[in-house]
Amino acid sequence: MSKKKDKRAQETVAPAQVPPAKPLWTSGQWKIIAGGILTVAAGFIVLSRADPAGQNWASHLAPFLILGGYAAIGWALWGRRA
Repeated sequence: MSKKKDKRAQETVAPAQVPPAKPLWTSGQWKIIAGGILTVAAGFIVLSRADPAGQNWASHLAPFLILGGYAAIGWALWGRRA
């Protein structure tokens, strides 16, 4: 014969409290990403004014703007706090 199960032993246990999920990126990181995108766009606009021979100010400035914008985006994405 089977034994009767005690109802007190079958008390339900409350589920563990799960902390709310953190956002993937902070608002500061979103601002850096937006600034990086604007810097890259400005770099391509300046690049459109560059001399084909590469002798004017735009041909010297555009690579720094484009690469700096991409670096800012990468820095913002990489800097996620765990």
